[in-house]
Amino acid sequence: MLMFACVAVVAPIRGETFRISDNHRYIVRADGTPFFYLGDTAWGLFGSLNREEADFYLENRAAKGFTVIQAVVLSRKNPYGDLPLEENNPEKPVEAYFKHVDYIVDKAEELGLTMGMLPTWGYHWSGSHAIFTPENAYSYGKFLGTRYKGKPVIWILGGDQNIRNDNERATIEALAKGLGDGDDGEHLITFHPRGPGLSSDYFHTAEWLDFNMYQSSHAAHDHDNGLFAEHDYKLNPPKPTLDGEPRYETIPVSFYFEGFNPMVRFDDYDCRQAAYWSLLAGACGHTYGNNSVFQFHSGKGEGGIHALISWKKAIDHPGAFQMGIVRKLFESRPFHLLVPDYEIILDGPRTGGAKIRAAIASDRSFAFIYTPRGEKITIDKSKIPAQSHNEIWFDPRYGVSYILDEGDTMAIQTYTPPTSGRGNDWILIIEDKDKQYPLPKF
Repeated sequence: MLMFACVAVVAPIRGETFRISDNHRYIVRADGTPFFYLGDTAWGLFGSLNREEADFYLENRAAKGFTVIQAVVLSRKNPYGDLPLEENNPEKPVEAYFKHVDYIVDKAEELGLTMGMLPTWGYHWSGSHAIFTPENAYSYGKFLGTRYKGKPVIWILGGDQNIRNDNERATIEALAKGLGDGDDGEHLITFHPRGPGLSSDYFHTAEWLDFNMYQSSHAAHDHDNGLFAEHDYKLNPPKPTLDGEPRYETIPVSFYFEGFNPMVRFDDYDCRQAAYWSLLAGACGHTYGNNSVFQFHSGKGEGGIHALISWKKAIDHPGAFQMGIVRKLFESRPFHLLVPDYEIILDGPRTGGAKIRAAIASDRSFAFIYTPRGEKITIDKSKIPAQSHNEIWFDPRYGVSYILDEGDTMAIQTYTPPTSGRGNDWILIIEDKDKQYPLPKF
């Protein structure tokens, strides 16, 4: 017999300063409490939305359980007619523009959100139209660090670009130093590379890089972004890592390749698959994106990358709700103890879109096993040495827990998910019953 429990909405957690956990795998708050990085890409936020619209967007994301909003500081002229820089000079920030940035950062803080702030897009420091040099990058970084000291901010350098020469590297290094000097090293810093790519290819050993970020990008259905997490997880020194830009909901698949079909788009399943594959491969959090939302498309005509829907409608697409479910599932258990573990899986798909991934808590109290296509899984339960186990099928679409009857006491057991096929992904939770973990509730 199956029993089920419905889930309820998440209360936001107030933003604050963060640090890296003692095991160097996760982000924690100043008091050591684990922090689940659940990002939303809102790249055009500062330049596209007025204050009323920004309030609407941020309140929506806080209600859905997002914890980090990723946005680019240097943008187009904002709705009030203010450019970010005088004469396109990074050493001449425009106060009126940054007053608007201040408002949004303050509103995010009020709602318990952290701003993942990209000082600039990559084309401003790379290529023939670059406006940044090592000298003015330091000045601009110090300006930002000083202005947002004491605010819930994570700095994300890069801006969809990779390092191609020594001058570009020196520019990014100078920007990082300026930020650190401005805020006295208060905020974490990472690097957002061009996709598919990894920050660890350029800056893994840099002292200023607190955690890695990869962009698995938008090339194909079933693109295994967990491989990026696995790559970073093996590096020394260990650092947390996460996918800062996976496949976006409603963006055309492989849109940057010649001959792509704009009618073929990623959906909520693609977003869920990317999230669970990445997290169970060792990521410390995850980022979601929607094609209309990231660019704040008005819905009038066709936006960039074939956006057709207004951002005000797209913010309620199913994938956004399901990311809140991801967070609450992980926060229902001590997720910071999870370690990727393939050995618990004795039989099940190891490749392709049905590839199963699993992680076990370091204290062996629970395990999450993800099957993207609802395939049968044979599990070695001896990996969780308990007198008895709770066994739960968790539905990532709706946040519903189906409790299995008292399971087989044998160490080796095969589990058949309730449904199967594309879009029928499931998480099997196996845990020590004596721990008395509550059912995930939303």
